[in-house]
Amino acid sequence: MNTKKQGFIKTLKRQAGLQSMVIPGVIFMIIFSFMPIYGLSIAFKNYTVVDTLSTAKWVGFDNFMIAFRDKFFWKSVVNTLGISFLKLLIGFTIPIILSIMIYEIKDGPFKRIMQTISYLPHFLSWIVLGGMMISWMSSTGMFNEILHSLGLISEPRNILLDADKYWLIAVLSDVWKEAGWGTILYLAAMAGIDSTYYEAARIDGASRIKQILHITIPLLKTIICLNFILTVSGLLKSNLDQTLVLMNSQNRVKAEVIDSYVYRMGITQGDFSYAAAVGLGVSIVSLILLVTANYFTSKINDESIL
Repeated sequence: MNTKKQGFIKTLKRQAGLQSMVIPGVIFMIIFSFMPIYGLSIAFKNYTVVDTLSTAKWVGFDNFMIAFRDKFFWKSVVNTLGISFLKLLIGFTIPIILSIMIYEIKDGPFKRIMQTISYLPHFLSWIVLGGMMISWMSSTGMFNEILHSLGLISEPRNILLDADKYWLIAVLSDVWKEAGWGTILYLAAMAGIDSTYYEAARIDGASRIKQILHITIPLLKTIICLNFILTVSGLLKSNLDQTLVLMNSQNRVKAEVIDSYVYRMGITQGDFSYAAAVGLGVSIVSLILLVTANYFTSKINDESIL
């Protein structure tokens, strides 16, 4: 046995207690992450509930070609990209702005209250939150009452039935739910900034805005780049829970996203092979987006995040 192997075994024995703590996580990964990879083979088969993974007939790329010819699939792609880009523009920047605003508040009860209020929507499930929104945007709901009293609408109407407004509703409701939770990483990073930077800037006469622009934001660059990479890689992944709760027969043309399309084709219609093919294609494109976003942010951040 060579020296390297002996050293490895000695280290393994010395860290036996720590290594044993990793075993449950490894087992979890094997069962729920690696073993299901074999199931992706149904994307290349004509799989039905009476078949097994081994007996299903191979059809090659037929399922992928069907997706390319399906106009409803492309409508879901357009909706997914439209909603995701709006979330990228609005939902990505608001947590940064909100975290800076909270950070600039002096420590005290008001700061803690603001943080708590901004976090609370995250802990509401979309079932609860969606029910609240359906009630608020009904013809007799709170939003209609406010808009009607301000004279912005002549008569109340169910806002969720208006397909043209769905993208904005989906984006703003998602931002409302997740913006406060998204500030946690930024606030943690800002808590680690050396206070002497700000003291030196104040001595030099820098205003609070200049301190934010030239100290806070540059020192958040790494965290911002990391969140940007993760957000871009998820452009084709929409919030399925939100879509299933807020989507109805009237707004489906603008509400149907790739995830809900896969759910409908796989679970509702039982076309498991086709749904698996679409899901696999989306995962591959998401991986490409992840690598691309990491490449471009590495040029800005002078180092690769991933």
